[in-house]
Amino acid sequence: MLPSAQPQSRAEDGFPAPYRPPIEPAVGLFVLLLLVAGCTAVLLPFVSALILAAVLCFSTWPAFVELTHFVGGRKTLAAITMVVLLAAAIIVPFAILGSHLVENVGAVVAAAHRLLAEGPPQPPAWLGKIPLVGARIRDYWIDLSQDVASQAAAFEQVIGTLAKWALEFGKLLGQGLLEIGLSLIICFFLYRDGGALSQRLNQAVFRICGSEAERLVTIAALTVRGVVYAMIGTSLIQGVLFGLGFLVAGVPGAFVLGFATFILSFLPAGTLLIWIPAAIWLFRQDAAAWGVFIVIWGILVGGLLDNLLRPILMRGAGSTPIILILLGMLGGTLAFGFVGIFIGPTLLAIGYGLLQVWTDGVLETAAKPAVEKDRPGAGD
Repeated sequence: MLPSAQPQSRAEDGFPAPYRPPIEPAVGLFVLLLLVAGCTAVLLPFVSALILAAVLCFSTWPAFVELTHFVGGRKTLAAITMVVLLAAAIIVPFAILGSHLVENVGAVVAAAHRLLAEGPPQPPAWLGKIPLVGARIRDYWIDLSQDVASQAAAFEQVIGTLAKWALEFGKLLGQGLLEIGLSLIICFFLYRDGGALSQRLNQAVFRICGSEAERLVTIAALTVRGVVYAMIGTSLIQGVLFGLGFLVAGVPGAFVLGFATFILSFLPAGTLLIWIPAAIWLFRQDAAAWGVFIVIWGILVGGLLDNLLRPILMRGAGSTPIILILLGMLGGTLAFGFVGIFIGPTLLAIGYGLLQVWTDGVLETAAKPAVEKDRPGAGD
């Protein structure tokens, strides 16, 4: 068999290297930019679905690894199982909300109409006995309860705004469910081929960040899991549990109120703005037992998840300011639609975590010369 010929450059043979016109690198760079622009144009409609799929897959990767071991290393079966579990956890609650949205909004409006017709309750007798401010609060309460005309006008404006909001939210929710479904399909391939993709990602980050690559990837992973589990996960659980509680107690618009609880649960004690009025409405409807149930349910669900489960899940993931979570939800919704509720806070949390790592490194570098200078014997 003849030995394979190895290509040799002309410089190795003693000849000068062939001349390359300077325009060739420029043409190559132009073609590369065209290729990047073409790939971006093709993937642009799926950016939100791709980001959401990456967030979901990244945050649930340890569970996928354990499931793969449980099913004997069959990655395809494990990937299908994970996708089904994610669909049950994310799509089903929002699909139920969408199917009952119009009905729930109508029930909330009807209940508010009845509450307005009945008028607010009279102030309790003990309120006027509070020193200094009790009499003023009681008089203001009475005047407000008697001003029915202004209440009706304000309520009509609220109804119109609520109807428009429900229509727009229904469209946004339908589009969001389609994007979540597409994200779950992408998740299947990310799970199945995650090992090779992980190696590529680590190599890319290493080429960009050098020796800090492993540390930055670890920080990003902890941040993603902390935000997804502690913030979005617990808030989603709260929304589902409160929605079920409202449904069992007979509160109108249980699913809409459950979604409102999901949004407000990102605020400290934000769920109080939902379940306390619901409990008051039940007491006004002579359903004191169900009112007490909602109060106990709100204290248990809100208190345990906010003060016990959420801090445990956030441990080791850094502390992302609440304002960034809120801005992430609002900005993410404006940028990516309904799925931005999940994408926005995660992206801002990752950025904030990496910024902390970078600034900590800068501060440590700046502090080293001062430490060396103050060290005994330094400069001798």
